[in-house]
Amino acid sequence: MTTPSTTAAPTGTGAAPGPGAAKTGRSLGARIAARAGGGVMRVVLILVALFWLMPTIGLLLSSLRSADRIAATGWWKVFTVPSELTFDNYQRLLDNSTITDSLFSTIMITVPSTVLVVVIGSLAGYAFAWMEFPGRDWWFLVVVGLLVVPVQVALIPVSKLFGAVGIFETTFGVIIFHTAFGLPFAIFLLRNFFAEIPRELLEAARLDGAGEIRLFTRVVMPLGGPAIASLGIFQFLWVWNDMLVALIFADSDSPPITVALQQQVRQFGNNIDVLAPGAFVSMVIPLAVFFAFQRQFVSGVMAGAVK
Repeated sequence: MTTPSTTAAPTGTGAAPGPGAAKTGRSLGARIAARAGGGVMRVVLILVALFWLMPTIGLLLSSLRSADRIAATGWWKVFTVPSELTFDNYQRLLDNSTITDSLFSTIMITVPSTVLVVVIGSLAGYAFAWMEFPGRDWWFLVVVGLLVVPVQVALIPVSKLFGAVGIFETTFGVIIFHTAFGLPFAIFLLRNFFAEIPRELLEAARLDGAGEIRLFTRVVMPLGGPAIASLGIFQFLWVWNDMLVALIFADSDSPPITVALQQQVRQFGNNIDVLAPGAFVSMVIPLAVFFAFQRQFVSGVMAGAVK
């Protein structure tokens, strides 16, 4: 009687895994992460976003309620009594010359401070990245060192300097201060971004007869748009929301919006019908600027990670 022989599988080749082999081979954490990556994770992220936006929503709804209703009940009551919503607070805000003048002063400080930092920072960043001059690397180290200098250290000496030259408590003095303290970060950011531009591209432009100014405006600036937009957003938000520098260097007769709201709280603590819409307007303007340049901001943040 012949016993059937069994043939062993060739060494190095195995049977194809079954349909359930991949699932059974995954760890418990991997399976949980795979399931959470679908609809459950989206719901969680939406809830987190709503929780993060709750103070903003509360401020908006409070700005649309009368002062007596704000003092009596919470802002969430508008969902049951929508008739409480009114735009009278914003009309009262527009009639308040202190708030409207402060908004104008804030714009007059923020826009020049942002433009100057972007323009000067772009020129200096290009010079440090692609131009040769004596002591370039040492000067760049000085710029990097200025990044760690806190604003508080310079308040007293700069106040004395501004008083000596006659620009203390002026809009021009606040612009100069914000520009000076914004330039180190601007130069550091743009220099590193401009240095990633291919050298061959710049050399090709020089062969076509482009000078440094034409090279900067026609080649470097368009390519550096995302980084410049990111810098502009950072500088705009920093200057718009600043209160420390404004308290010390701004004109007390026409302070920025942050100082004006602080003075309103200190002098008239019960005028919430003016404070709420004023605070919301001061917050929504930088938010609008951010969302307007959101795409360029994301491109500028991601550019350093993919190059």
